[in-house]
Amino acid sequence: MKSSELETMRKSFNTVKNRSDSIKDSHSSKRLIKLVQEVKKYSIEHKNELFDEICESFRRNDIDVKFAKTSKDALDYIDALLNEYDAKVIAKAKSNTLGEINLKDHLNIEVIETDLGDRILQLKKTDNKPVHPTGPASHLNVREIAKIVNGSLDAKVHENPREIMEFVRSDVLKRLENARVGISGANAIAAEEGSIVMAHNEGNISIVSLKDLHIIVVGIDKIVPTLEDAISVVKLETLFATGNYVTSYMNVISGPSKTADIEKKLLKNMYGAERVVVILLDNGRSEAIEECLYCIGCGNCIVHCPVYNSVGNEFGFNNYLGGLGVAMSKFIEDDETCFNSGLYMCTLCGLCTLNCPLSIPTNEILENMRKLSTDIGFYPKAHGKIKDNVSQNNSPY
Repeated sequence: MKSSELETMRKSFNTVKNRSDSIKDSHSSKRLIKLVQEVKKYSIEHKNELFDEICESFRRNDIDVKFAKTSKDALDYIDALLNEYDAKVIAKAKSNTLGEINLKDHLNIEVIETDLGDRILQLKKTDNKPVHPTGPASHLNVREIAKIVNGSLDAKVHENPREIMEFVRSDVLKRLENARVGISGANAIAAEEGSIVMAHNEGNISIVSLKDLHIIVVGIDKIVPTLEDAISVVKLETLFATGNYVTSYMNVISGPSKTADIEKKLLKNMYGAERVVVILLDNGRSEAIEECLYCIGCGNCIVHCPVYNSVGNEFGFNNYLGGLGVAMSKFIEDDETCFNSGLYMCTLCGLCTLNCPLSIPTNEILENMRKLSTDIGFYPKAHGKIKDNVSQNNSPY
């Protein structure tokens, strides 16, 4: 990353710090932290039971459910669905999971990002990796963004945030007029109710879910017991990601759009999607160290990480940024990817753990991975051994 981008990113991070610091030590926030810690612990310990329950609940709610062992499996499901709907353009919401499976690189049809930050990065075309889970373009200042929009869309917007926002919004809505398919991730899913919870500030997920088909790709680590638990997870993520108690919107999807207001006859596709398909993604999660699965995606670890603040998104893997992203890359990809994502960049200072609402011991996980890499003489010739060793023990401790 350029020095100017790092400076802008750090300024953005300081804003988040100041907001979250003012509320995260309140009594209600501490109670929420404790609750979510208990929810995640229970969910991981009972992951097989909850998986079976969520599949049954989805089917009861008329939601199609698929299980994808690998990213290829997920992409194959998506390809089949897009062919079925003869999709020419897709409305996409922000999703780290879709970044994980490299959806946009895989597809040969137009994918329109509906989140403003992600759309700006999409228009940037090169060096467009996000820098924060909820603020993907936090490293770009208004001058750079105006230049990107003008260059990509043949526009003449001034260096004015509102003018840029209104132009991009208008362009996105125009491009999505004939879209039949929307695709998104999810923040949490409730096993008992068969409900998917998605948080956003812009209202864009509502647009995505109004298409004929709504595809939701979500990691199996997002399954929690109940809707109340799911909402608690989303609230905590919001608090640490943005410094706000709650987002502007929290969509809860528990089935396709339907009405029975005419003679009590069930009709689908009133305003929202006629069909909802959830793809539950494993992609290494069942083999991952359990502590990694506690992550709620708030990004507070990278906000406080001295390495990340010095080098930016070079430290991490795809949309999974910082030390925990490095750790997860071992299970999502392989040892070589983990090494190249920054296994030895971490200073092991522990600030990530101190500022993580779930107290994930990322520095200890990486330290143990380094030890394993040393023990086996890691280089490509030892490919796969670290992953196998850690998976067999299921914990670095």
